[in-house]
Amino acid sequence: MIPHRYPFLLIDAVRDMVEGKFAIGIKNVTANEPHFEGHFPQEAVMPGVLQIEALAQTSAVLVSASLGLIDKNALVYFMTVDECRFRRKVVPGDVLELQVTTIRGRGKVWKFKGEARVNGEIATECVFAAMIVPPEEG
Repeated sequence: MIPHRYPFLLIDAVRDMVEGKFAIGIKNVTANEPHFEGHFPQEAVMPGVLQIEALAQTSAVLVSASLGLIDKNALVYFMTVDECRFRRKVVPGDVLELQVTTIRGRGKVWKFKGEARVNGEIATECVFAAMIVPPEEG
């Protein structure tokens, strides 16, 4: 449904979804992920930008399903990230629940509210927009 692959596929599953409205993705944070080698060697913390990327990948699955783009190789490009807040560290062993809710979904441009939670506690929240592009237009 999305073009991302290891090491940049940052969601393990989409647990729940209502097409056009919301999706909940899951990311099992593990110590063997490549970014932990350098962020930080003495205390592994998942970078905030990767948490935002995981939210975006969850939204890409939602849009792909909503627009019937499964197996169409569509590309998704970030357009904006606004109102971003990091509330807690995300570390190996955490299960990151990635909830994205559609604010606006028209044609190629979609806007979302995203919340990444660990054990019900908000780790990251933001509003972001992305453009969905067929591969021939990429």
